[in-house]
Amino acid sequence: MGDLLDEEPDVIQKDKPYRCLDKLLPHKKELFSYLTRRWENLFNARFDILLYDLTSSYFECDPPGEGQRQFGYSRDKRSDCVQVVIALIVTPEGFPLAYEVMPGNTSDKNTLADFLKKIEEQYGTANRTWVMDRGIPTEETLQTMRNHDHPIHYLVGTPKGRLSKLEKDFLTRSWHQVRTEVRVKLLKQETELYVMARSDGRVNKERAMRRRRLKRLWKRLKELQNQNITRDTLLQKIGAAKKEVGRVAALVKIKLPKEGQNVTAETFSFSLQKAKLKTARRREGCYLLRSNLVNEDPGKLWEHYIQLTEVEQAFKELKGDLSIRPIYHQTDARIEAYIFVAFLAYCLQVTLKCMAREKAPGLTPRSILEKFAAIQMVDVHLPTTDGRHLILSRYTHPNQDQSLLLHKLGLTLPSQPPPKISENAVAENKSCACL
Repeated sequence: MGDLLDEEPDVIQKDKPYRCLDKLLPHKKELFSYLTRRWENLFNARFDILLYDLTSSYFECDPPGEGQRQFGYSRDKRSDCVQVVIALIVTPEGFPLAYEVMPGNTSDKNTLADFLKKIEEQYGTANRTWVMDRGIPTEETLQTMRNHDHPIHYLVGTPKGRLSKLEKDFLTRSWHQVRTEVRVKLLKQETELYVMARSDGRVNKERAMRRRRLKRLWKRLKELQNQNITRDTLLQKIGAAKKEVGRVAALVKIKLPKEGQNVTAETFSFSLQKAKLKTARRREGCYLLRSNLVNEDPGKLWEHYIQLTEVEQAFKELKGDLSIRPIYHQTDARIEAYIFVAFLAYCLQVTLKCMAREKAPGLTPRSILEKFAAIQMVDVHLPTTDGRHLILSRYTHPNQDQSLLLHKLGLTLPSQPPPKISENAVAENKSCACL
């Protein structure tokens, strides 16, 4: 990390360090441009594949009347709290190019168009591929990307509902093995390519999840059959059970008692919809991808898409290790500053991660910091004959493991700080003399 701080961006002057984040926030754009140059020099980082996603962070405070703190869809399952939405662009290695803080009621599909302009204005026109999950781009935005003066490439996941429309066309196509456990089918349509990828590992995972949830719903319905409850209460409890298992509820057909009828095994029954289950099993482990890279290797397209887990990992680190949630600040300026500090910490963390990947493989940033946390800084106070104190600030000598890790990472501890003389004792003596 020392190399990262060897140079300073133009906006930060050595003789005038920033002491207030309010002065640094307007230069966020220049800071990220500087960081991308440093990452290119340090790690030969590339920025041609951009992973884009959004998350949210909630507040432990009273709801406001205005500002960025708004109610909206909560990724943390805290719909009872106001929140802000955070949009992030990272590379497959985790290097962030930009982020934005938006009101908590911002819709995902309303964010991409502005980011396309910002990235192009900041980093120029280049051959970039945007990788996104479904629900982020609109049809209008994708059309704009295709019709751009310099066509902007994209790879986006699509809802499984679209798979229903294209299923007949895919049936005539043959599978191509692109990885040990991954097969794909290709379908070209005008200026776009649809890729249906099937992962054997994902098949087993989805099948186990569906079986577990289906058993839970079936057990709950059997319990309701034997309860002496009214029809209205039954409807409420069925609704709660369906919400708990999600889409699996569509696989069970429920016959409800008529108005005024008692809840019995005859009036309330349920059965498995085998045709829907068969369709669900046929689609297990399938991803439907959509791209305007019609001549790209389908194996690479699949690899790019699963790299979206990197941006999810970035959100995990921000919310976990860097404690970006919950937020306690009240004003928009302090909210922006708080999140800005968290992202600066994430930039240092991802830099440390890449250093460890090259020089100390197997170690995570957290394990490295835990090892270095044992190095303590202490102040030794030595009284002098004239009533003052000589203060020696010293850090503890690193042990064998710490020294080895410092050597592997190419880090050098700074020199011990010079001694200082405290004037407090003299000032106290003068005050006593005056009294």
